[in-house]
Amino acid sequence: MLGFDPSRRRAPFHGTRRVDPTSIEILDLAQRRMSWLDRRAVVLAGNVANANTPGWQSRDLKPFSAALAQAEVAPVRTDPMHLPGTVANQPATHVVEGERAPDGNSVRLDVELSKVADTESSQMLVGNLWKSYLGMFRTAVGK
Repeated sequence: MLGFDPSRRRAPFHGTRRVDPTSIEILDLAQRRMSWLDRRAVVLAGNVANANTPGWQSRDLKPFSAALAQAEVAPVRTDPMHLPGTVANQPATHVVEGERAPDGNSVRLDVELSKVADTESSQMLVGNLWKSYLGMFRTAVGK
């Protein structure tokens, strides 16, 4: 249930203290997501570059949620009515199963380019969220 919980009230703050905006958890999560997207872009570029290499197997990173699970970050149940989150441990990269060409190559350029476009869109989204959050932070501190 959303609303005010008087038991969680903090004492009023008097004085000054410095707040590092980069130490805020949401920005840390955005940075981790951006790093994961950067690594995925490199893996996908390798697939595209080797589209004509005999025997090349298409690769991809494990999902971001699985990468977070290995980083000892787990979904948090914020309300007893919510379902608990689950994550599965998977290797960092994996071979993508699918059809193979007669030379053993499994890269499908249409699939790879679709993944590249999805990765680029996600990078733009995370960047925009980061910029918006910092803008709100600056407004809140009066800068």
